[in-house]
Amino acid sequence: MTDRDKTREQIFEEGLAVRREVLGAAHVDASLGATSEFSRPIQELVTEYCWGIVWTSDGLERKTRSLINIAMLTALNRSHELAVHVRGALTNGATEAEIQEVLLQTAIYVGVPAALESFRIADRVVKEHHNAG
Repeated sequence: MTDRDKTREQIFEEGLAVRREVLGAAHVDASLGATSEFSRPIQELVTEYCWGIVWTSDGLERKTRSLINIAMLTALNRSHELAVHVRGALTNGATEAEIQEVLLQTAIYVGVPAALESFRIADRVVKEHHNAG
């Protein structure tokens, strides 16, 4: 079956599976459990398009996608999503050194204040990851 033959429901389910694999079932279940009727459309959009179409694509490895997200979320100053994606990057096989290098790169191209904040967030997440494992 090609991607064009899949139903939106199939794409959603594949996206939900990838989202759980990368971010952890507990995080995804908590996010979906907190969804109201008002916020349901954005959760469905994110799961279907972001996770079901983009993240299931074979064009990039998951680790690469995670590292790109860390850079973009630093640039956008989105601390909550950054923490989520640092955890995802570790899950996807990124090393602490790779995460550090991405954040150093952002310091030059995005700005030192944004990178400093991202380093603080990533440091906390890495410590939590070590304590959980």
